[in-house]
Amino acid sequence: MLITNISEAKAQLSALIEKVMAGQEVIIGKAGKPVAKLVQYERSEKPRRPGALRGKIKIADDFDELPRDIAEAFGMVDS
Repeated sequence: MLITNISEAKAQLSALIEKVMAGQEVIIGKAGKPVAKLVQYERSEKPRRPGALRGKIKIADDFDELPRDIAEAFGMVDS
């Protein structure tokens, strides 16, 4: 695992990406504290299945209705 700071990461981004592509993790820190981790992207080879969540998600009947105070703020109702 390689640890670097933001300014070094900006100056050497291409080299860091090459290290990540080779399987190494890169931690980027700010003020001595880790804030981000660069890791190799792994695409899922599993195909998506449309409708996989059917029946598991409920959308409230009033989903599209704005609360009155927000509608008033946008001038959508008469006060």
